[in-house]
Amino acid sequence: MNTSARERHGRAVVAGLVVGCFLTWNVANVGAVADPLADAYGTSLAVVGLLTTALFVTHLASQLPSGVWSDRVGPHRVALAACAAGAAGNALLLLEPAVGPALVGRLVVGVGSGAAFVAGLDLVRAGGGTPVLQGLYGGATMAGGGLALLVVPPLTDATSWRAPYASGLALALVGAAVVLVVRGLPRVGRARRGVLGDVRLLPLGALQVATFGLAVIAGNWVVPLLERDGAGSAVAGALGSFVLLAGIITRPLGGALVHRWPERRAALVGGSLVTVAVGAFLLAGDGPLWLSALGSLLLGLAAGLPFSPIFEAAQRLRRDAPGAAAALVNACAVLAIVTCTPLVGLAFDLPGEGAVGFAAIGALALSALPFVRRLPG
Repeated sequence: MNTSARERHGRAVVAGLVVGCFLTWNVANVGAVADPLADAYGTSLAVVGLLTTALFVTHLASQLPSGVWSDRVGPHRVALAACAAGAAGNALLLLEPAVGPALVGRLVVGVGSGAAFVAGLDLVRAGGGTPVLQGLYGGATMAGGGLALLVVPPLTDATSWRAPYASGLALALVGAAVVLVVRGLPRVGRARRGVLGDVRLLPLGALQVATFGLAVIAGNWVVPLLERDGAGSAVAGALGSFVLLAGIITRPLGGALVHRWPERRAALVGGSLVTVAVGAFLLAGDGPLWLSALGSLLLGLAAGLPFSPIFEAAQRLRRDAPGAAAALVNACAVLAIVTCTPLVGLAFDLPGEGAVGFAAIGALALSALPFVRRLPG
């Protein structure tokens, strides 16, 4: 590879990482300051929660179309469109503290975040596509949400309720500026057939549900569960963050392991599923706080490892449509998050105060084990 090609590919990878960080920032930024937003809007926390639901609706709906267009016109163009949607939606959210316009703004931002996941991953593929680079992308997507939880609350001192939206707008503009320097990436073109009818991708979608999907669902409810076990709110928040933040480390680690021992990818994914289940069962048990904390850590660490082998497999299965294939696999997990997160919340009204929901998470992780055999070698 000549110097010009290396520079072009390097820019694509950097742009993909920035776009990936942008997408999860917008997923987490509202929840980070739910109380100030509820006060500004003059409404309840439940209504503020609808702002995240609205984002996920369009986030899900935009993924597969974004994958198709990424294959046809190039991921850098889709990434620019994603940043534009994120900027427009956050600009609308900054105008006035009213629930109606806020819901519309979040729907627009969701289009950007959904497209950003696909375009960012496809930019990394076009820039090299090694398991290590894809793992780094996975880490970047987890880091965006974690940084939002860390940075947005202090910003409220300077910008009040506008902090999550002003920061989202700024990051969208930074993402667009980085993507603009990407040039000369090859386009895949039209796929031989659509990915919706490709049954080979469905086992990969199930594995993504059982790792990323279950981790996000657990992350939404792990703090009240730990508080049930006697932890204070600050301690519960710190321990519960392991479920999501651990992926910053283990997603790149999973890519490195698959790159070093590609013949062991099935063992890596299978072992991760078992460990996710063990972590969920520890959280469901009525044990001491340290045991629940261990369960949170195990679940988070294990859920991140399969990211690279899952998406690398999807892109190899459909070399004629890598963007659409990755979009379909991830859309399975997003659909599970949208539908199952409220169901696990209902478990807190049952005996055990949430234990049944986390036991179900463990059982679902184990139920995906048969799909490990469908990973392409």
